[in-house]
Amino acid sequence: MPSEKMGSYEVEYSAVHAADGKGWVAHVAVYGHSTNPMHRNCVFPDQRVSLEAVFKTSEEAEDEARRAAVDMLESHGKHPAAE
Repeated sequence: MPSEKMGSYEVEYSAVHAADGKGWVAHVAVYGHSTNPMHRNCVFPDQRVSLEAVFKTSEEAEDEARRAAVDMLESHGKHPAAE
């Protein structure tokens, strides 16, 4: 599962096989800063994004999940590059 630091957020994005096995769906989770090194502050729990989309490759699904994470952070005023 790829993860990436976006400002002060840690983003995990992944591709999950579709239930019918005919493609991949995009998942993302976003974590924020925590004062406890043994605990991650969940900002957005793991969830499927782009609900209607099924991708041919896992790379396409991961790319979509990353794009969705950026959009989620920006739409909630949590600008990933500025943090």
